[in-house]
Amino acid sequence: MSRVLIVDDEPHLRLLYETEMRRAGHETFSAGDAVQGLEIVQTMKPDLVVMDIRMAGMDGIEALQQILDRDASIPVILNTAYSSYKDNYLTWAADAYVVKSADVTELVETVQEVLEKRVAAG
Repeated sequence: MSRVLIVDDEPHLRLLYETEMRRAGHETFSAGDAVQGLEIVQTMKPDLVVMDIRMAGMDGIEALQQILDRDASIPVILNTAYSSYKDNYLTWAADAYVVKSADVTELVETVQEVLEKRVAAG
C-alpha cells in the first residue's frame, strides 16, 4: 500500500482525492497548505505527493522545490486548474502534471503510473 500525500487548499477537493486514492488502495494524508504539506513530508515520508499550485502563502511550485531539496526520491504530481503552468519551466521538476477536473480518473491513473515507474526504477 502506497502512502499518498494530498496538498490542496480546497477542503472538498482534498476529501474527494482522499476518497478516490483510498478506493484505489492507497493510504492517504492531506494538508490544507504547502507549509503543512512540507511538515507531513518530513514526518510521514509519503511515497508520492499530489500538490496544488495556487495556494495562499507558499505556492506549490516553491513547495515542490523544497521537497526536492529535502528528498529528491519522492515523486510529486502537480495538480492544478491552470493548464498554463505546464509551460512554466519551474514545474518541469515534477514527475507529472494533471489539470484538475470533476473526473479524478486521470489523477488516480497518473498516481498509479508514477508509483509503478518508481518501483520499476528500484
